[in-house]
Amino acid sequence: MSLMSNILAFPLRPVVQPLRRPAALVRAAVAGQPMWRRDRDLRRVLRSDAIPAPGHALPRLRAEEDRMNAARQEGAAEYDMHQHVLLMIAILAESRIIPVPGPQLRAVT
Repeated sequence: MSLMSNILAFPLRPVVQPLRRPAALVRAAVAGQPMWRRDRDLRRVLRSDAIPAPGHALPRLRAEEDRMNAARQEGAAEYDMHQHVLLMIAILAESRIIPVPGPQLRAVT
């Protein structure tokens, strides 16, 4: 029997809940991807002076988008479709740059 383990430990990638939104909203967000510049646009969308590290803005963007989607579904007067599309563009862009940790070997002693 060997004292060395043949099992590799893989850290789990953060699970991002899928968004179910109207096709027109998603198409607009996908169409806006080529024009997205993280260093320029993320500050504006987050209303922040600093740009967070990759992956750190996503929870804040998702929370804001959830509020925006609720306003859309309610037909609220303050709903801003342009801002909603910008949030969706930001979410798509940030989802693509989430750091994926590589496999880590676990030492067995």
